[in-house]
Amino acid sequence: MRKASSTNSDTNRDKTRKIFVLDTSVIIYDHTAIRNFKEHDVVIPITVLEELDNFKKGNDTKNYSAREFTRYIDAMSGKNTLQDWTRINGKSHGFFKIEMRTSSKIDAQKIFDDKKADHRILNTALYTVEANPGRKVILVTKDINLRIKAKSLSLLAEDYETGKIKTVDELYTGKSEVQKVSHEQIATIYQKGSSAAKAILKRHSVLPNHYYVLKNGTQSVLARYNQEDDSLKRVVKTSAFGVIPKNAEQAFALDAIMNTDIKLVTIQGVAGTGKTLLSLAGALELRRNYHQIYLARPIVPLSNKDIGYLPGDVNSKLNPYMEPLWDNLKYIRSLFSEKDKEHKQLNEMVESQKLVVCPLAYIRGRSLSNVFFIVDEAQNLTPHEVKTIITRAGENTKIIFTGDINQIDTPYLDAQSNGLSYLIEKVKGEPLFAHITLQKGERSELANLANVLL
Repeated sequence: MRKASSTNSDTNRDKTRKIFVLDTSVIIYDHTAIRNFKEHDVVIPITVLEELDNFKKGNDTKNYSAREFTRYIDAMSGKNTLQDWTRINGKSHGFFKIEMRTSSKIDAQKIFDDKKADHRILNTALYTVEANPGRKVILVTKDINLRIKAKSLSLLAEDYETGKIKTVDELYTGKSEVQKVSHEQIATIYQKGSSAAKAILKRHSVLPNHYYVLKNGTQSVLARYNQEDDSLKRVVKTSAFGVIPKNAEQAFALDAIMNTDIKLVTIQGVAGTGKTLLSLAGALELRRNYHQIYLARPIVPLSNKDIGYLPGDVNSKLNPYMEPLWDNLKYIRSLFSEKDKEHKQLNEMVESQKLVVCPLAYIRGRSLSNVFFIVDEAQNLTPHEVKTIITRAGENTKIIFTGDINQIDTPYLDAQSNGLSYLIEKVKGEPLFAHITLQKGERSELANLANVLL
């Protein structure tokens, strides 16, 4: 690797190239972040390495990210010292180094009266500004408060934009309504189960597995666009393991869940719209097609406390987080009497681990072949975590991601940067993918009132 000047000043370097100082939150969000600044240079404060060292043990995503990043830095540095400017990747990329200094003329620790890691990182960024006159230095952090503190010190600060979609308002919904469809066309779909899409959707841009409500006055029919034969296939409100769709959106969602040709499904919607319930019901209906059904969700501790503070053994600590998933299973079980075969099948599936309810971290590294895999609360995942899950998919595996992008429990994610939004935006239009946004709550009138007014 080519080594640039090892002096502390950057006066000899191209002043058109920016210097980005990375916070720990960026590395935890994306351990490959250092590669995403093109021709610009990157500074890693020594405090960031210290924080990552504290995270290196464990099975959580932040532990994995910490380990992967430190391995990458070690491999990249080669025989250079980490205070040398070292090329990040190929010639099109800039350089990086570790900055040891945690003090500057403007002392953030004194100003904010606290000797915490964030303030040492601020001091490193301020020192980088002082040591590199004429160059634009920017602190990059997912921590909103740290960005505000940086700006209060006249230090440029930005969010990490990679993996962030442009706007939530234009996020793909997976469904459209088409008015003034002829009575004959609607009748054809009812009678034959499908119709040529060209005449009906001639003014609409079409995507594979997009859903439509086709209307003519009071007459309507539900349909899905099938790319293979350029047709609109009728969507029927059929039940799955006792669960019946209550509206058109739920019918669309269940159609995507039950279609074995669609390998990846995302369902976005507010609380009570039936995302997890429909996914589980569909999986149970298709149970003979798969070896196992996994129903998992990420563990996001309340108030950002580690689950270790909870009493009891590991299972006791995790049970509160898994309870919402068990609630859906209990509801489906309640649809049948104890004498019904479906009631007995559910109990047998849980006992034999044909149906597994578990934290998402428990399936890390496992092969996902012949599995129907439901990931609940996917809005609390990073884009990298979503990619990691999908790339584990083997033969005959179907993955459903459900969540509400407006109900995020992790401090460094938002509606634009979470894994669910990113996945919907990036994968729309692929033949193996279907998405539906559920808007109508079906839990209760009270839940709907809260979603609308509160």
